[in-house]
Amino acid sequence: MTTRRDLLQLGAATAALFGAGTLGAGLGSGGFARALAQQRPTQDELTRFTPLGNVTLVHVTDIHAQLVPVYFREPTVNLGVGEAKGVPPHVAGREYLEAFGIPPNSAMAYALTDQDFDALAKAYGRVGGLDSVATVVEAIRAERDKNMLLLDGGDTFQNSWTSLATKGQDMIDCMALLKPDAMTAHWEFTLGEERVREIVEKLNYPFLCQNVRESAFQDEVFQGAATFERGGVKIAVIGQALPYTPIANPRWMIPEWSFGIREKELQQKVEEVRADGADLVVLLSHNGFDVDRKLASRVTGIDVILTGHTHDALPVPVKVGKTLLIASGSHGKFASRLDLDVRDGEVKDYRYKLIPIISDVITPHPQMAKAIAAHRAPHEKMLSEVVGRTETTLYRRGNFNGTLDDVICDALLAQRDAEIALSPGFRWGPTLLAGQDITREDVYNATAMTYPAAYRTTMTGARLKDVLEDVADNIFNPDPYLQQGGDMVRLGGLSYTIDIGKPIGARIADVTLVRTGRSLEADKEYVVAGWASVNEGTEGPPIWDVVFDHLAQTKTVAPRGAANVKIVGA
Repeated sequence: MTTRRDLLQLGAATAALFGAGTLGAGLGSGGFARALAQQRPTQDELTRFTPLGNVTLVHVTDIHAQLVPVYFREPTVNLGVGEAKGVPPHVAGREYLEAFGIPPNSAMAYALTDQDFDALAKAYGRVGGLDSVATVVEAIRAERDKNMLLLDGGDTFQNSWTSLATKGQDMIDCMALLKPDAMTAHWEFTLGEERVREIVEKLNYPFLCQNVRESAFQDEVFQGAATFERGGVKIAVIGQALPYTPIANPRWMIPEWSFGIREKELQQKVEEVRADGADLVVLLSHNGFDVDRKLASRVTGIDVILTGHTHDALPVPVKVGKTLLIASGSHGKFASRLDLDVRDGEVKDYRYKLIPIISDVITPHPQMAKAIAAHRAPHEKMLSEVVGRTETTLYRRGNFNGTLDDVICDALLAQRDAEIALSPGFRWGPTLLAGQDITREDVYNATAMTYPAAYRTTMTGARLKDVLEDVADNIFNPDPYLQQGGDMVRLGGLSYTIDIGKPIGARIADVTLVRTGRSLEADKEYVVAGWASVNEGTEGPPIWDVVFDHLAQTKTVAPRGAANVKIVGA
């Protein structure tokens, strides 16, 4: 577990590096931003690190095909249940700052929380961008080349327009310049079996998924592990794809493959690589943080888990027994550096830094910048077209509706003539600041996927409540191995109360139609619109066209956070 010593050290380090962010009285919003901008860390400060030991692991994950810098707001609500209740990463906002001793208004406060987000975003600027990531990676590689592994946690090749249009080729080409040593996967599988096989055959680094098997005979579909030697240390990297891919995404896209946590098989793989002489065992995982925390307590012999999927970013490792859990955020916003002193087949010491990729202060990597520009050039004019404007911050990340989800739900209600809108609890999708123009690219960044049909159907009130109960159990089941979803389904036209501490069937209450104020009737049929159905043959216009049509009519949006969910039991 994270110790008080870890937190105190972190607080001292962040305060020394980024300053406490104390501002003089009487500063207006413009003066506030200017004062903070003077505290911007330099590129050297972001990457500065005192090396330790003989192995360096660099981890990126959940980039979601974001080639260029974005804004990305962290959640206001990140609830844990069971043993995960109230412990990292299930803290947010001011509680997060206090838990890790991070000074308010600092660069790390901006990167890791939602606090004063708009003002800090104007001060510190956008984050991510693969050319900025490449600069940071190259700096570490120049220092630790013969000691370093770069590992990609997946969700890399999908969820932007250019990645959708090229079937992931834009990201594949650019990641090849980054030169990862291995990757695992999740959203990559939504390209379909044929395309995934084609990609894997051409990658010049291993695609590791020990838990993906042929459905018929349970043979491994992909390489399960790869071995590397760095700094005189034999390192085994085992890949773990999202275990719930056929549930979270369409089964019909990958009909011949089965997934799962496969704890027993993973333990066997760990024992195999140890028997083969591995001094260090790393699990490159897309399980999600809580699943990996439980797995670390049950599978022995793993030294480091580089976790992904849930988009958590933590400035210190979480230790479970002898296993270090590293959480590196999403959207290219962070790169993690973990230095290890490995001797006699075990980790003797470690040093860690979560590096925020604040792109305004990082010199773009020339070769990567050129490749990104080439891939974007055919689409640049279309992507930059302004289709609307927002008067409030549009964000998605969090357990329940974000304002970006509210815009999508409003579009479904209006354009599909529905009483109720359902939008999936995806975590991906950058943030737009209040007063910002909305471009076509902004809409695609929140919707680009291979099964985008916006359906229109009818459901009984009883069926709708069952849907809410099922999704809630995927998120708030106290057993992490039974948490199969993303975040809670986003709703338009309905409000409800959720008690996250209750069992399935008893969490959802007081379901009410917003427009009429009437309770949902179990036997009544309601017109429902949604998108991203996992059912094959779903019909309807792509969700981005629904949103474009809505913005063409409304011109300006101003959601302030739908107060349609009352949370109890947290």
